[in-house]
Amino acid sequence: MSTRIDRLVTSGTFSLDGGTWEVDNNVWIVGDDHEAVVIDAAHDADAIAEAVGDRRLRAILCTHAHNDHVDAAPALADRTGAPIWLHPDDLPLWHMTHPDRQPDRWLEDGQVIETAGTDLTVLHTPGHAPGAVCLYAPGLTTVFTGDTLFQGGPGATGRSFSHFPTIVASVRDRLLTLPPDTVVRTGHGDTTTIGAEAPHLDEWIARGH
Repeated sequence: MSTRIDRLVTSGTFSLDGGTWEVDNNVWIVGDDHEAVVIDAAHDADAIAEAVGDRRLRAILCTHAHNDHVDAAPALADRTGAPIWLHPDDLPLWHMTHPDRQPDRWLEDGQVIETAGTDLTVLHTPGHAPGAVCLYAPGLTTVFTGDTLFQGGPGATGRSFSHFPTIVASVRDRLLTLPPDTVVRTGHGDTTTIGAEAPHLDEWIARGH
């Protein structure tokens, strides 16, 4: 059974530095008819569990720990038994949302997580958040970028725990070096490709995106 990628859009709020904003998040489900992983359990554990269906959920992978990407993770984990994976550098952000719950396992740069015969390689891409990661699936010609890279540029760096030069280095060195036809599946909004974004790096730097 071939591996497929399903997208679920959930809605809620993002809160940091005293502000709160309405957001729509992409929840990505990677798997086949028997098993899957969820990338970014956002807002609605029931909707995510319904989208997973009767498949075995092997892992809940967090691209970073902003509340809008992890708020439904514990409820989904409790419901399915799947472990929550997070990069340890994002633990301070995680505890802002879940002070009484630890992630179950740690993501590490270069680690490979397998589901349904597909390998997801962890790329540590700090900048939007210290522990931000992207998940590269060469067999699916896809990279899941969370809030590190979007259609039109890198993720926001105007709030706590973020740093513009760091995210530029992450995008330049870890993402734009991937094959140009790699589909970029983002944490919010539409997909793009590495080839579509790569020519604009100097523009992003010049405007301090």
